Amino acid sequence: MSRSIYAIIIALVGPFLTPFVTSSINIALPEIGRELGVSASILSWIPTSYLMTLAALLIPMGRLGDIYGRKRIFQLGITIFTISSALAGISATGETIIFFRILQGIGSAMIFSNVNAILASIFPKHKRGRAFGLSSTGSYLGLFSGVTIGGFLTQYFGWRGVFYFNVPLAILCGYATLMIKGDWREAKGEDFDVKGSNFLAFSFIFLLLGVSSLYETQGLLFVSLGSVLSFLLYNYENRVDDPVFNPKILKKREFSWNGLAMLVTYTAAYPITFLLSYYLQSFQGFSPQKTGLVLSLQPVTIATLAPLGGRLSDKLNPRYVAAGGMLSIATAITTFILFSMQKNEMLLYLGLFLMGSGFALFSPSNTNMVMSSVKKRFFGVASATLSTFRVVGQCTGMGVIISILHFYSKTGAKVNGPVFTTVMELSMLVFLFLSIIGILLISFSKNESR
Repeated sequence: MSRSIYAIIIALVGPFLTPFVTSSINIALPEIGRELGVSASILSWIPTSYLMTLAALLIPMGRLGDIYGRKRIFQLGITIFTISSALAGISATGETIIFFRILQGIGSAMIFSNVNAILASIFPKHKRGRAFGLSSTGSYLGLFSGVTIGGFLTQYFGWRGVFYFNVPLAILCGYATLMIKGDWREAKGEDFDVKGSNFLAFSFIFLLLGVSSLYETQGLLFVSLGSVLSFLLYNYENRVDDPVFNPKILKKREFSWNGLAMLVTYTAAYPITFLLSYYLQSFQGFSPQKTGLVLSLQPVTIATLAPLGGRLSDKLNPRYVAAGGMLSIATAITTFILFSMQKNEMLLYLGLFLMGSGFALFSPSNTNMVMSSVKKRFFGVASATLSTFRVVGQCTGMGVIISILHFYSKTGAKVNGPVFTTVMELSMLVFLFLSIIGILLISFSKNESR
């Protein structure tokens, strides 16, 4: 097979693994609890331990790729991910699964932080949008199939099948990477910033813990600790010769503003699936099967149209393409608010299509702009930063919903249909405001690469 075929396999399978394992394990949690007799508190740490490890290590792993070779770190991540997936599948206790989920998080951080950097290294600038379009397709196929395939595997093969399913896919991706000759280490010879990496990892852990519990006193404490560590990190990284995250790249408006646009987009859009799923099943009489089929319209639309979005970002100014995507996302959120008021299913389908189309335009164009705004020696860090923004955005969006729900529960209101509808509409108003901010961030970012 040619180099381009192997690159396509990397572009599709590499980004597929993390969202698949994230969404599929949520389907398997009840079965894990029943079979192993695991408490709800232990079960909650099975997805949480993975996400926190992933968020904490993405940027350091991207930096390791820049220094020691992106392909080398990527392949090491594939190895760790494959072994930990297989061992998680034979686990006999919840605590053992958590341990291997942490290892999975380490492997995923190595994979996800370097996959876009590898694609940016393989493809010339005028073809990167197409590659990032395939990457977006793989990511959303993973998100969609995690729910569908994860449910099928759990029902017919047990929860262990969810972990085993990852093994052959990871081996295929590792083989494709091995077949591409050479490696890319533009920061070769530079030192790895261990102290800065620790600052960065713990700042993300505290911030994510805080965002998920803002309604409690400890949540504010965690956010404060995370903010202090972030401030110390920024000052420290400005003083060292080879920082894990070079603050100078934040001065590039195209990098920082588009990175923030990625964060607010995922904050605004990711939690909507949770809101709609709960609303449709609990208060509109949808069955779980019908809910899954209906909501699959969004990721299927993304997977179908993302390659087109990538090609458009190569041919047109990617700022305009990404801004158009954000406008579509804002329109989708508005449509969902109208659906909650009018209960017209056509509005639901229209909103899901608009949301999927918006992501298909936004994601590859945004990635293209960010990756093209930095020098090759920063590809790993830039790729990892984008992935970190996604994870932080997802957690922040869920924190918004949890905080609004907690406010209503403190008032003594029972979370029935009308109350949850109000919570959903208030959350979506916040998300609509954030999506408008995202449009402004993209529109006024300076496009330095073109």
